[in-house]
Amino acid sequence: MEPFLKKLKTKKLILASNSPRRQELLKGLEVDFEVRVNPVDEEIPAGLPASFVAAYLSKLKSDAFEAELEDGVILITSDTVVILGDHVLGKPKNEDEAFDMLKSLSGATHTVMTAVTMRDNIKKITLEDETLVTFKMLTEEEIWHYIKTYEPFDKAGAYGIQEWIGFIGVSKIEGSYFNVMGFPLHLVYDQLKKW
Repeated sequence: MEPFLKKLKTKKLILASNSPRRQELLKGLEVDFEVRVNPVDEEIPAGLPASFVAAYLSKLKSDAFEAELEDGVILITSDTVVILGDHVLGKPKNEDEAFDMLKSLSGATHTVMTAVTMRDNIKKITLEDETLVTFKMLTEEEIWHYIKTYEPFDKAGAYGIQEWIGFIGVSKIEGSYFNVMGFPLHLVYDQLKKW
């Protein structure tokens, strides 16, 4: 095993995310981690530009652990937002909201921004990644099939690129696929190597 991979395996990581996708992706780096989540009020301040929202929420989640980190522990928090024009599309509250979001993304290009905040007791850094995703024109039947079958209420913008809607609807992607899934692993890996 390469020395840097051995060193990576000695790090104690906490992933502050209930997202099964983020947990699955972090496992792919072959590191051990535990999941620990502190609830936060994810209200976005009025007037905050859409491009700053992911970083704001990622830092907010990190700050919820201020007094809890043991020595030698690296905390990882993350947030992903879908931006169409100047508007942030959050997680839909119901089927109608999910339909409206997907209808607005149909035939358009949107931005997916993910921010990851990593910190220990000494330093804190926030990394950001941006991916452009283009959907073909989706029919109402396709949108409703996806909503009824996959219930995408835990996903920003009401979709998961790794699910059926991504298979049939995404016509172009510029940037990291894993960023769209909610976790830019290449940035996390590079930062862990430096830590």
